[in-house]
Amino acid sequence: METGKTRRLRRIFRQDGKTVMIPMDHGVSVGPIEGLADMSETIDSVAKGGADAVLVHAGIAKTVDNQGMGLILHLSGATRLTRDPNWKTQLSTVKLALRLGADAVSVHINVGSEHEQHMLDQFSRILDESDEVGLPVLAMMYPRGPGIQNEHGYEVVSHAARLGYELGADIVKTNYTGDVESFRKVVESVKAPVVVAGGPKAGSESEALHLVSDSIKAGAAGVSIGRNVFQHSTPTLMTRALVEIVHNGSSPTQALSILGERSERILARA
Repeated sequence: METGKTRRLRRIFRQDGKTVMIPMDHGVSVGPIEGLADMSETIDSVAKGGADAVLVHAGIAKTVDNQGMGLILHLSGATRLTRDPNWKTQLSTVKLALRLGADAVSVHINVGSEHEQHMLDQFSRILDESDEVGLPVLAMMYPRGPGIQNEHGYEVVSHAARLGYELGADIVKTNYTGDVESFRKVVESVKAPVVVAGGPKAGSESEALHLVSDSIKAGAAGVSIGRNVFQHSTPTLMTRALVEIVHNGSSPTQALSILGERSERILARA
């Protein structure tokens, strides 16, 4: 029998079990950066490109139409102006997510932060509240803190991803380790869909698309690409290129053809 959680997950993942998410939660942490000044325009652009879901904070969810895409409400955050931007605190609630018609909620945990325990405590409470009402939880599990030398290292990424799974996340989002074989081991140790974070802007479209392709080869259930999409000169086409790789099995070279003569152009600067 299909549950409410299953129905909601089907609005985020297609029948192939994969997803292209576009996170747009950056306004809380860094303000209205390029690409996010007009949220209606940006959300419309990625919807036209075929994105499966968008991830936003409550104010955006209240005021901007998600254009039929899956809606993930981000519940935590911090500004870059504070003493420790890595200390993410809860900003919205599961009840609000339900009122806004969200298909899932997301929580950011920096594993290795001096405030890791605080973030894990709020994460566990959100998991319990969400499970009670059948709302999926996406856990952003990032190795980040004073003791983390390489945020993309296999040991720390696999630990962070496994932690999210062990605590009960329905979807785990984490960093790519840099190579297919090591990331495959990360995916195999997590019996929940693993989504790869896009991270900082890539130097070129080719670099960004190769990361996506390698992630899918390693068994990832999709990608969550923000700046490399919404700060692109044509977000609709860049989104379409991601969809080609994730859902249609295209190579980076084939996906680049969607972008035409701009295929190797340096991405627009932030």
